[in-house]
Amino acid sequence: MTVLVTGASGHLGRLTVLALLDRGVPAADVVATARDLDAVTDLADRGVQVRRADYDDPASLDAAFAGVDRLLLVSSNAVGARVTQHRNVIEAAARAGVDLLAYTSLLRADSSGLGLAAEHIATEDLLKQSGLPVTLLRNGWYLENYTENAGPALATGQVLGAAGDGRISGATRQDFAEAAAVVLAGGEHAGAVYELAGDEAFTMAEYAAALAAATGREITYTDLPAAEYAAALESAGVPAPFAQVLADSDQGVARGDLEDHSGDLSRLIGRSTTGLPEAIGVALSGA
Repeated sequence: MTVLVTGASGHLGRLTVLALLDRGVPAADVVATARDLDAVTDLADRGVQVRRADYDDPASLDAAFAGVDRLLLVSSNAVGARVTQHRNVIEAAARAGVDLLAYTSLLRADSSGLGLAAEHIATEDLLKQSGLPVTLLRNGWYLENYTENAGPALATGQVLGAAGDGRISGATRQDFAEAAAVVLAGGEHAGAVYELAGDEAFTMAEYAAALAAATGREITYTDLPAAEYAAALESAGVPAPFAQVLADSDQGVARGDLEDHSGDLSRLIGRSTTGLPEAIGVALSGA
């Protein structure tokens, strides 16, 4: 069985390829795709097949998907252009006759109020119409969304946001990648919808406290109205459209859109998900 991971030059795609190898899938049976093959030479060095695939280039997708049995569509990071790009991938997968297409969607996308949910729901609708056997991996928030962007909080002693007392069931990219690898490596997953989230939820105030505990510094959370939070992000150099996405996401946190206790993620990977203190420790160590 040949399994393919799109976006292997990105964090989640690369980790999924490595998780497949760790599960004992032969490297020769794993295909890693990227727009720039220079970005995945280390995977090729490990015996993984590397093929060029560009979501905007259907011909490249047809060539990359030839002979593939199971495929992971890692959602595009081109917000606003995702639906067209994902349609190209889905149609190419259908032409290739893949046995299973897994898609990294958004936690409870069908009921989420996050602005980011719209393109995921549109993609899920395309998948329903495709006739392909499909698995939905509805990923919650990466802990790295916070731990990799802790610099300003460490510098100022303040975590800013607009999330109120909302709770986030975050997990690491490694956790989500391992779940994707489980689905790709075998078993009956067609038709499954997995709501993937961390075992332990936290508020932004608790995140600030965890940062403080890990560093010995005084760090607190300051909750702002969404418009003020977006303005603060823009003043710090965040492009206005992305600042609006982040502020909208925090409003979703406040509504409970990113809290989940299904346990799907820990069941799939066969262990507890990574906790916030451990993720902070890894980030601070530079590992």
